[in-house]
Amino acid sequence: MDTKQQFEKVIHLCRKIFQQKLSDYGASWRIMRPSSITDQLFIKACRIRSLEMKGTSKVGEGIKPEFVAIVNYGVIGLIQLAQGACMDTPDMDSDEALALYDKHITQTKELMYAKNHDYDEAWRSMRISSYTDLILTKIYRTKQIENHNGQTLISEGIDANYMDMINYALFGLIKLEFGKNEEDE
Repeated sequence: MDTKQQFEKVIHLCRKIFQQKLSDYGASWRIMRPSSITDQLFIKACRIRSLEMKGTSKVGEGIKPEFVAIVNYGVIGLIQLAQGACMDTPDMDSDEALALYDKHITQTKELMYAKNHDYDEAWRSMRISSYTDLILTKIYRTKQIENHNGQTLISEGIDANYMDMINYALFGLIKLEFGKNEEDE
């Protein structure tokens, strides 16, 4: 299976879970401000790092669901940046939410394909724990940008950081789904 097929498979998994949660909860996340989404991403990444370092989970859930959550919260963050958070009640039905999910995940995937071309799939030689650290770094950068009201002097914005977090999480899912390299040990 080539890189594009692997990406499509893990994206399909993430989208399926997003769709199931939409069925359970609706677009309740529409009331979240981007800073709250960044904090939710932080919680997920911290849990992954904790599980990586401890090697065990007391609640029986592993790293894979947390990477899926990072993908889905990252897409939610992109939607919220583009649409703005609603103030009182969710204002989006499931069909609209899924259409926006597809739009933003496609843009993120296309960015990965362009970077993957330039970096020649270097991510495949990285450890999964490095993706976790990079996601946490992107979260801290995003928090700093949010603290500056979204303004940067030279750096990419919040949206680019969300896209990078999504792609690092997708890399982790691919490695978890399709196997690790000897460099992962």
